[in-house]
Amino acid sequence: MFIFLMIVLLIYGSINGYIFWRGLQAFSALKAARLIFVLGFSLLVLAFPLGRIINGQFRHHLSERLTAFGSYHLALMLYLLLLLLFKDILRLVAHLFRLKIAEAGFLSVRNPASFLAIAIASLFIIFVGHLNAINPRLKVLELKISKNVLVTTELKAVLISDIHLGIINRSERLESLVRKINQLEPDVVFFAGDIVDEAVSREEEEKMVGWLKQIKAPLGLYACPGNHEYYGGFSKNISYLEKAGVKVLLDKAVKVDEAFYVIGRKDWAAVRAGEKRMSLKEIIEKDGVDLNLPVIVLDHQPLNLEEAEKTGVDLQLSGHTHAGQLFPLNLINKLVYEKNWGYLKKGHTHIYVSSGSGTWGPAVRTGSRSEIVLLKLFFNPE
Repeated sequence: MFIFLMIVLLIYGSINGYIFWRGLQAFSALKAARLIFVLGFSLLVLAFPLGRIINGQFRHHLSERLTAFGSYHLALMLYLLLLLLFKDILRLVAHLFRLKIAEAGFLSVRNPASFLAIAIASLFIIFVGHLNAINPRLKVLELKISKNVLVTTELKAVLISDIHLGIINRSERLESLVRKINQLEPDVVFFAGDIVDEAVSREEEEKMVGWLKQIKAPLGLYACPGNHEYYGGFSKNISYLEKAGVKVLLDKAVKVDEAFYVIGRKDWAAVRAGEKRMSLKEIIEKDGVDLNLPVIVLDHQPLNLEEAEKTGVDLQLSGHTHAGQLFPLNLINKLVYEKNWGYLKKGHTHIYVSSGSGTWGPAVRTGSRSEIVLLKLFFNPE
């Protein structure tokens, strides 16, 4: 953990050091502007780590707001880095070809106007990405499952994942999501992990639980944990969901309305914490799952997707990836996962990986969109 923290701080410090250096060069001839830049940028850099440190000692509105404010710098520094690097590459190319523009005009490191233009462009990207993040789209997915269900021929379900409720994504975001979920009038709601990010103040906890209780679904609310439920204190985070009436399934299967089974799996973070994660086959045998009925699996991370196919699962619902969240990280994300977002069919098994209904860190999406997934499942298809 210590080594990981040191690596993170080294990367964070190196990126911000580079931006800071370029800013000092750009405002070298403007003392007042240089002072404003030093003070302002230092505040941005220190806000997130200071907020985290203070909040780790005692929870207070000030530390929570400082953390939330500083989180946006995580996205801002990414685009400042990319645009400044792009400018430096252009200047290098101009040098190599001995072009006169190499050290003049916009490409000069001492041009304050070009640095301001890059800063404004980065802020605009963050603003648009924020609007994209807080306005989830509705994704409708219609699937046919070739199994006999005597009590119904159709099931309307809502899939939610990766809200990351906590210091940054607060109850106001959840309020909006709950209203949108209820407008869809689902029979059942599935949570595919990372619903709660970390422990919060008692006041905020009560608001979150209160809004989760407002979700209307006659067949219930079911969830599997994500990795962030473990990071922020597993028992505490799960208690938020359970207080709201969400059935959190830990390597467990339950039969719903004599119509279908829901299996919730432990996240891989449990394995890293020294716990056992049962295989799908073990869960099915342990809980006496009748494979003649539809089987829906909630598994936060979309890994080893062939296991669901081989076990005879009808539908697996996952999240975790955020579909990359920030460009260009979404391009790397696609290389890591067999399916980083969207629908996939393996044999007779339907798989859907949600991009998530919230965000990790800043409420900014530039590489994907937030979503609420409406699943229309049809049984006994002809």
